[in-house]
Amino acid sequence: MPDTNERSAYPHPREFAVMRPEYTDLEDGGFVATITVSPFSVEGQSVSRPGARRAALHKAQLTYRSYHSTFVVESPFPEEFTDQEGMQWNRLSPLQRQSMGDYSFEDMEGEVDYADIDQMLMWDVRPV
Repeated sequence: MPDTNERSAYPHPREFAVMRPEYTDLEDGGFVATITVSPFSVEGQSVSRPGARRAALHKAQLTYRSYHSTFVVESPFPEEFTDQEGMQWNRLSPLQRQSMGDYSFEDMEGEVDYADIDQMLMWDVRPV
């Protein structure tokens, strides 16, 4: 009987989630979080420490997927949500995501704009 469990030396993203990050303050006021599960590490960058941690955990999922093609990377955001600044975000369809980004939002001037998950994590977008 074939083994259906994919294995690799790369740790599962849950292993990164339980580790405490090391933070580096950037000159522009942002932060980099480095999470290590020896000998592997992931980094995430954001305008806040919690955002940098969330970005690093997302990076761990993306890296794990490169080793395990059947692994589904979860969006760290709901399908639709309002952020802390009152902006409404909507996840785009898979076809739209290929060219526009992962989410649409209406900017301060009322224009619809788009952002991918990495940008949103860097901006530390958080649902209310």
